Order: sequence, then C-alpha cells, then structure tokens
Amino acid sequence: MRGGRGVHLAAPAIPLELGAPTTAAGEAATDDAPREDPFGLDPELRRRVLPAARFLHDRYWRIEVTGIRHVPTSGPALLVANHSGAIPFDGAMIVTSVELRCQRTLRFLYDRFVENLAPVATFYDKMGGAVATRENAVARLKAGELLLVFPEGVPGVAKSFGDRYRLRSFSPGFARLALALDVPIVPVAVVGAEEIYPVVGRAEGVGRLLGVPYVPVTPFFPLLGVLGALPLPTKWFIRFGKPIRLEAQEVEARWQRARQEATRVRRTIQEMVVRLKRRRRSVFFG
Repeated sequence: MRGGRGVHLAAPAIPLELGAPTTAAGEAATDDAPREDPFGLDPELRRRVLPAARFLHDRYWRIEVTGIRHVPTSGPALLVANHSGAIPFDGAMIVTSVELRCQRTLRFLYDRFVENLAPVATFYDKMGGAVATRENAVARLKAGELLLVFPEGVPGVAKSFGDRYRLRSFSPGFARLALALDVPIVPVAVVGAEEIYPVVGRAEGVGRLLGVPYVPVTPFFPLLGVLGALPLPTKWFIRFGKPIRLEAQEVEARWQRARQEATRVRRTIQEMVVRLKRRRRSVFFG
C-alpha cells in the first residue's frame, strides 16, 4: 500500500459528484438494498480478510496501539505515516488498527507501479485502496473519508537495514491537500516493521522485469525460497499523534508553504518513531 514516490499528487483535481447509489437497472437503491461503494470497496471481501489481518495484528506482531483517540470519529482526515518493511504490511496493519478500534474504513493510496500487477491492484481497490493521484485523494476526502498516505513512497519502504527508522524526505503532496481542503493531518509512527524483512540489497534489474521498482534481498530471501519470504515476528508499536491543522492560505502562499509543512510533519513523525523505539526492550519481545 504505497502512496507513490512521496505520494505524488500533482495532477489537477477532478470535481466529484456523489449521487445516490443506483441499482443495475439504474433506479435509486432503497434503504433495504445493499449500497455499492462509490470507490469500489468490497465490504464482503474485507470481512473475509479481517480474521487473517487480525491474527497478524494481535498474535503475530502483537501490535501495541496508542493515541487512537486522535483519529477523528467522523469527517475527512489525512493519516500520514512512516513507511518500511520491503513489503507494505505497515499499511495493512494501520488500516486494521483503525478498523478494529474506530469502526471506520481507512482508505489508502498505493504507488502507480502496482497497476502493472493487475491482480494486486484489483485486490487493493476492493480493500479500499486507490492509485496515488490527486483526483483520487480529493474525491475520498471530499466524501468525508479517512485517507492513509506514505509521503516517503518507495524510498521509504526500500530502506536498507542500516538505515532503518531514518525517515526519507516527504513529498509535499499531502500538505497541499490539507491546505487546499482544510482537513486535519494525523501523524502516525510505526516501529517494528523495519525488521520484518532486513533488507541488505535490492535486485532492481529483476524488479524491472517484473514491473516493480525492485526485488528485496534479505538474509533469508531468495536463499530460502518461499520460506525466506515469510516476515519475521517482530514486536510492533503504532502511535497516532495529535491532529495537525494547517492554517488556510491564499493559493499562491499555499503552494510555497506545502514543502515547509511537509518537512515539519516529517520531523514530528521522526520524533514519534524515536520515542517508540526507546519503549521497546528488544526487536522481538518489545
């Protein structure tokens, strides 16, 4: 679940009209009829996947979640998180944390390269995702949804083991959105995901053949084959920080401020990550 290279959201916004749900015959859906999600989410698939996600959340990674009260109970908000782990389990676990505790659907943006992997893109869409474009982000926020983005993009998830928990630069796309739509930013810090796949190298040539930025090389993969692809059962912490509301600005000033605000949010999340790291006693037992 990636937000592109720094959640690249620079395309012009497309106005969205959300009318009443309709049936296949084109008639307005009744209150008793199931309402089709305007963005393609499949509630039944989410229900089937939730037990597996909950096992990973509660039992495998034993995630301790704090600050969930900072996630708005209604209305739109941008959840902005650090990214890591070679494979984006961090996004899945943040979504699961919000689902279990807030009973709200957390939408997310994923990198454009995922469109090269049609089955994965279809699955992400049905789980509440969308390719990272400005129009997709605007549509979901205007519909009053929570939206998860990873402004580090691929460089964040591809960090080497030696660079773990050192956040990459944040693209200002999310800050532009927050300023333009006047929505709060909820900073999210994740600790534990960096060690599930200790990345020691990146096979970029193989990745290009597969239509992805790279294939991660770890001490166990590809040496141990499928077994080496299993994530390690590290101990995780997820912290939701106090919402940040950016002051409205004139359009010209807004774009000038976006990068500055993105840097400020990055610094906030980096400090949250450092504090969470100090809390754990070991990588596997917390």
